[in-house]
Amino acid sequence: MRHTHPFAFLRSLPRLVLQQEGIVLIAVFVVVVSLWGFVELADEVVEGDTQTLDLWVLQQLRHSDDLRRPLGPAWLIGAGQEITALGGNFVLALVVLAVLGYLLRQRAFAAMWLVLIATLGGALLSFTFKLFFGRERPDAALHLVTVHSPSFSSGQAMLSAVVYLTLGALLAQVVPRRADKMYFLIVAFILTLLIGLSRVYLGVHYPTDVLAGWSVGLAWALLCWVVARYLRRRGMVEAVQENA
Repeated sequence: MRHTHPFAFLRSLPRLVLQQEGIVLIAVFVVVVSLWGFVELADEVVEGDTQTLDLWVLQQLRHSDDLRRPLGPAWLIGAGQEITALGGNFVLALVVLAVLGYLLRQRAFAAMWLVLIATLGGALLSFTFKLFFGRERPDAALHLVTVHSPSFSSGQAMLSAVVYLTLGALLAQVVPRRADKMYFLIVAFILTLLIGLSRVYLGVHYPTDVLAGWSVGLAWALLCWVVARYLRRRGMVEAVQENA
């Protein structure tokens, strides 16, 4: 008769931890690092230590003889304006409503409420930061789109990260196929990246505004993912069933 060593399970413990909880631990670590980065960046911005670098980056994206003209062909300016619109409040609201409608159609009610709470909470967070810091925008002569709110942190960058990354993370928890999970996450990251870059190119945000928006948005999305994972494992969030 074969006997198993009483402590043999310890050999496989690291692998089991990595499979079951390792991803969550990595997500929590990224959240902590992102929030720490935001706090440090905000402190530097408030003290004015980033202003010189911020202005230098904006100037490198413009013609030296006319700072009102960004580098690149005319179509690139139009593309930047269209991309940045994907992070606008109206477009983001339509995206969220479309996802909520899909989840409602699939009768994934708990997932629907989770998406709604996550996106509204992220939007409130973005609004609060803008009011608290109240940073002035770059020189109005650089603006290629109309803006009215304070500059730090970038609402477009943060809200796009909050909405697209949160939706990508949450939808990855409720769709059954791995390919669908990866698709949602990749599209979310690409959209978030392009929207943030477009804000700097169009001259309506400093680079540090966008970095701050990305940091908080990423942290929020990962927190929502951790919560969704926990609720999913407890059977409190439904998986979306594929229709035959």
